[in-house]
Amino acid sequence: MRYREFGPNGGKAVVLLHGGGLSWWNHRAAAEELAGDCHVVLPILDGHGGSDRPFTSIEDNAREILYWMDERLGGRVALLGGLSLGAQVAVEMLHQRPDLCDAALVESAALIPDRLTHALVGPAFGSSYGLIRRRWFSKLQFRSLHMDPALFEDYYGDTCALEKRDMIAFLRASAAYALPDLSAVTARVAVYVGEKENGRMQRSARRLTAALPRATLHTLPGLHHGEFSLNHGLEYARAVRALLEN
Repeated sequence: MRYREFGPNGGKAVVLLHGGGLSWWNHRAAAEELAGDCHVVLPILDGHGGSDRPFTSIEDNAREILYWMDERLGGRVALLGGLSLGAQVAVEMLHQRPDLCDAALVESAALIPDRLTHALVGPAFGSSYGLIRRRWFSKLQFRSLHMDPALFEDYYGDTCALEKRDMIAFLRASAAYALPDLSAVTARVAVYVGEKENGRMQRSARRLTAALPRATLHTLPGLHHGEFSLNHGLEYARAVRALLEN
């Protein structure tokens, strides 16, 4: 796994995990804002643009990052955050190591398995994969994701870099992932979900909040999936700071 790092090595360690089909730039704006006094680490999840190995599972990604943290950060960080697939990896990291961090920010983690999506991912993407390198098709997909237009070139470049097997693998893993036991987690956890996200995501956010000993649920007015960290990096950074300073 590869990593992008911002800020001084001696600052509070913050690890932020990007969403599926994206890459480290998901959290670039927040990382730049926090870099004055925090050491911000942006892992590139396996199978994504700029990664160095294929995607295998959410659990494997969690173990890889924990191993890196043991080697580089003393095995513990001030804050762990993630969006979507990255949020699922973050939840799995908390499951594998309940005392991993002081605080966590979990944005839009799907934690209720979707069997239909899991079954249809292979056929759907197997037949349409060739279109993702077409700029016009990528623009259509990009607009449907409600992302800041300034992010299109990053999105298009990393979409073109995705291998079909990796895309199918991480989409299936995300569709199958279920809420693990988090009863031993010690961190303060802020759970975020967009007001305009689908019912599965809303229910997942409520279940995650109920499953954690020290969690608060934040519904983001008017926002779709991923818009908080992708389009509102400065506000996201302020939310991170509020957790760090609590």
